[in-house]
Order: sequence, then structure tokens, then C-alpha cells
Amino acid sequence: MNPVIVLVRPQLGENIGKAARAMLNFGLAEMRLVAPRDGWPNPSAGPAASGADIVLEKAQLFDSVADAVADCTHVYATTVRKRGVTKPVMTPEQAAPAIRAAEGRSAILFGPERSGLDTDDVALARTILTVPINPEFGSLNLAQAVILVAYEWSKGTALEMPPVTQLDPPAPQEELEGMIGQLDAMLVDSGYYFPPNRVPTIRRTLRVLLSRPGWTSQELRTLRGVLSALAGRKAHRRS
Repeated sequence: MNPVIVLVRPQLGENIGKAARAMLNFGLAEMRLVAPRDGWPNPSAGPAASGADIVLEKAQLFDSVADAVADCTHVYATTVRKRGVTKPVMTPEQAAPAIRAAEGRSAILFGPERSGLDTDDVALARTILTVPINPEFGSLNLAQAVILVAYEWSKGTALEMPPVTQLDPPAPQEELEGMIGQLDAMLVDSGYYFPPNRVPTIRRTLRVLLSRPGWTSQELRTLRGVLSALAGRKAHRRS
């Protein structure tokens, strides 16, 4: 079963919406809310969810953490390790396969934006879920925390990769040589190559530069069109 995401005393509707978006991105859809500060439903949540409306519509409201996880066999508390609380500690990467292998439902608790889960909330959990983080700046917002956990969960599911954009094949060498030759002729005509003893080096540098990207035929046609337009403009000025 997919784990239940439990937001404990969330403060802002926008953050609830962003958490819903993070959940649905990675295949999680069951959200439970414990005593949200501004009540529920919250009109600010919908726009922030960016289309993850199904998560918000099905979100369940509870008065306490105990009620929210009453039907769950395994409860994980996302937090740093707290003094006086001795519980197993896992990363989201370690917890994901454990949740998939476990019998019964699992719930993952996320605390309020400002303070995180308090000690009593953590006491209800069987396992602490935490990530290695900069000890000098360990501040994650609610949606960031949810997306970290949801992403690790998704790695063991059958979610599809985003579609690959088909790129045009590189142009044949003949077309590249045509463009380089056109540019070279224009540079000779403009007097660009100077002094004479540097001409081979300059030409070699330009060739390396122009050969590096792997131009497509369309790109070369576009660039040659630009060069032709510049040459035509210069000829018009002369006349």
C-alpha cells in the first residue's frame, strides 16, 4: 500500500497545496490533516496545488495525530533526532522498501512549518525518518520535506519517465563544410584575416569552434541564411 501523508498542524493553505502537488508528482494521493491552523478546506490550497486537486478533495481532517494514524500499523516521524527519544532512525531511501514490505498501512508524519513535530508527536511514531542535512542550516519547508520522501518512495514504483524529446540528427559533414566555406569567404572579403602569418591559426580556431556543437541541418540552414543576409546587406551598401 502507498503510505499515508499526515500533515500535523500545518499553518498555511499554500503549503498544504504545495505538499499535495509534491505527493501527486510521485504517485501518492492520500493526505490527512491534523488540526490545520486556518481550518479546512482552505481556499489558498487549490492554486498552490497546481492541478493536484484530487489530493485536496480526498484529504481527511482529524483532531489529533493519534486519530489520524489509528488505522496504521507503522508510523514514521520526519524530524531530526530528539533528545530523550530512543527510536530506530531511517533515511527516506531506507524507509521506502521497508514500507513496501510491511504488512498493514504506513503513515508518515510531517510537522508544522515553523517548529516541526513536537516530542509528543514523535512519541507516537515507531521510527524516525530523517535526511543528512547541513547542520548549520537544517531548514526544509513542508513541501520540500514531502517531496524528498515521496521521491524516494517513487523509485520503487512503476511510474513512467517523462517523454524524451526527439532531437534532429547532426548534419552531414558536407553541410558543415559548406557553412564554414561561406563564412570563410565573407571573412576574406571583409579583411578579417590579419596579420597574414596568423591566418592558418585563426582559420583552425574558427573550425574547431564551429565544429564543436554538432549542428543540425536546420541550424546550419538558418546560420547560412543569416550569413547570406549579411552579405546581401553589405553588397547593397556598396551599390
